[in-house]
Amino acid sequence: MSGNAFGQRLLQLRVQAGRTQEQQADAINTVSGRGTMTRREISRYETGQNIPTNHTITHIAIACGLPPDQLKQEAAAARADRRKSSAREEQELIDMRRRTILAGPAIGAAAASEPWARLAHALTKESRLDSHSVAALTERAGALHVSENHLTAQQLQRNVVTHLDTITDALACSHTHQSELSIAAGETAALAGWIAWDLGNHQAAHSYYQVTLDCARAAGHPQLRALALTYASYGASAPARRIELLAEAATYVRGPGNAAAAAWIHGRHAEEMAAVGETTSALRALDRARVAYEYADPMVEQAWVQFMSPARMDALALSVLGQLAHPELEEVAAAATRRLGGELSDAGVVILGDLATALLRGSDNEQGVHVARKFATAAAARPNTMGRVRALAIAGHLPDREHELAAQLRELAA
Repeated sequence: MSGNAFGQRLLQLRVQAGRTQEQQADAINTVSGRGTMTRREISRYETGQNIPTNHTITHIAIACGLPPDQLKQEAAAARADRRKSSAREEQELIDMRRRTILAGPAIGAAAASEPWARLAHALTKESRLDSHSVAALTERAGALHVSENHLTAQQLQRNVVTHLDTITDALACSHTHQSELSIAAGETAALAGWIAWDLGNHQAAHSYYQVTLDCARAAGHPQLRALALTYASYGASAPARRIELLAEAATYVRGPGNAAAAAWIHGRHAEEMAAVGETTSALRALDRARVAYEYADPMVEQAWVQFMSPARMDALALSVLGQLAHPELEEVAAAATRRLGGELSDAGVVILGDLATALLRGSDNEQGVHVARKFATAAAARPNTMGRVRALAIAGHLPDREHELAAQLRELAA
């Protein structure tokens, strides 16, 4: 069932109940007891723009006198159909961009039969870009990495894909700035891959990371290889493979100017070693990450390391120490709480999730529950794969009295 077909199904149920959209929203609010459903949201559901969560579908079904499981099955089919359609479209775009980036100025008008022929007709023997234009494109690539801190994956996706198309066009018609543009293209493709992974499209993520590796080779830029490999480590299915990718990535960020990237990669390595119970190796990797971060200046290193704020470094440490139930956990959690201050909901889903888990593991249940609630709000607003993993972990450590919050987190993780 497509999203539009499911929307028509919801419309049919409302019409059968003899309600306007506003009355339908009121009926659902009566069932849920929350009062958050609006006529506008009903409209989005019925036009196929959004598909309700299972939690909301339960309330809709009850309000319409229908068994919830039946409606949930129909919604699941609609989501699956939407994911397949989105994945096909995105893969076609990725393939087109990769061919264009790799072909560069060698593409000719004879390629007009290809879907990327629009680029072929724009090619010349001379560069159409001056150094100021190239600088603007590369700065934009860096700014997109920074904007990940405050935009959801869905909000960021369109901006990233549009910029990748722009750089692809520039690469096709520029002969004097290939290295700079290839690096910017690789940075943007890596971010596109991360977004695709966050949205559950793992095949597209893999293809984007491959494009990043292609750009790294074309530009002779090893740091790009490190970026692609570290992002890819999140999606690798086997722990041994994740550790292997991170070990390789670390070899590409040695030397001056790479401290922030090295801190991130060593921190990720520590996380994965902790996950498989390698305590000594995990703590050594965390020490390497901390030492590297002392020398880091994310604002002047690679554009993509600007996300490595002190709070992100705290999150990595909390993740490692929490998995190991290490005695240092409570001290680090307290310092991280002070660093975040009162703006917890703006600090990012991953940071909040690791902090909440650490506080709950460290027996500070009251503060842990407080942060867990902030996390639940942030995770609902910024749904992503890493947030779902952390939602499940937090739910498993909540006190028994917080059964409603645990249920909410499990639903976010589903």
